[in-house]
Amino acid sequence: MKHDLKQLVDKIQNANTIVIAGHKNPDADSVCSVLALAQLIELNFGKVPVCIYDGNFPDVLDNVPMRKKMRYYGHVDTSVPFDLAFVLDYGTAVNIGGITPVIDAAGFVIEIDHHINDMPVADLCINDVCAGATGEIVFNIATELGWVRDSTVNDLIALSVMTDTGFFKFARRGASLRVVADLVDAGVNLESLSDLLNNKPRKSVLTEAAIVSRAEFLFHGRVAVATVMRDDYKKLDGRSDTVLNLLGHIRGVEYIIMLKQQKEAQTSVSLRSRARPVDGIAAALGGGGHAYAAGAVVPDTLENVRARVLDLFRGEIK
Repeated sequence: MKHDLKQLVDKIQNANTIVIAGHKNPDADSVCSVLALAQLIELNFGKVPVCIYDGNFPDVLDNVPMRKKMRYYGHVDTSVPFDLAFVLDYGTAVNIGGITPVIDAAGFVIEIDHHINDMPVADLCINDVCAGATGEIVFNIATELGWVRDSTVNDLIALSVMTDTGFFKFARRGASLRVVADLVDAGVNLESLSDLLNNKPRKSVLTEAAIVSRAEFLFHGRVAVATVMRDDYKKLDGRSDTVLNLLGHIRGVEYIIMLKQQKEAQTSVSLRSRARPVDGIAAALGGGGHAYAAGAVVPDTLENVRARVLDLFRGEIK
């Protein structure tokens, strides 16, 4: 670890241009860990990285600190390769999306991630699959190296860990909670950060409620299946966490499948479980993620993907 961090510091010091990206259709962990790392580099090295994303940027994150520094990659001049690229919280290469050529062209690539990935894309990998969020790893890097943190960095890391652990409900180890405890001791106000996320458009919330009301319950009620058609998908900023959360409150539901029709022949699959791991099912679909929260984007129609997912569940559920 010390050798990896020394190399990370050397690469930052010697880079004239730096780009930082997360996964396509970013969530709070992706956005906040990218912005926290960018601010840490600016504070400690005097360099200003370019922060880019691909896909839909959720309205709910419009109020996070430094939001304006996140730029859609298509609006950034990427014709000249960056000296150094960071890719955070991406899981598998397919999740990088349109930013992939930018990462591939960079002089050196560093990844920071908490997902299981057997095929990393970087020259240097600083990963911890036990971490509750990628922001937690960024915090640990900064702490190990003695980097200066300001209130903006602290708020961003807290948001990262809060959201990716389901407001601590899915925290698998005490380390994630100790990170947030340190941040609270440093002045982070969890209540105000939580309020900051209450920022969804009315149409999104009402659409999510309608999707939940149409959910199917299969395998004797153990599996909830929510379907998001193309017209509804456009209203959700590409995300629909409320659907997953609401279905997870239903007694007897052990698994949740959410199918989103992104295009006529492209379907997103989100899987959640409170029983057995579902990352194997996601991997069979070409995706990945965590043991109990995983997903994939499949280049096929919603009907075909639905049939395939249910077949995989038949083989897994006992």
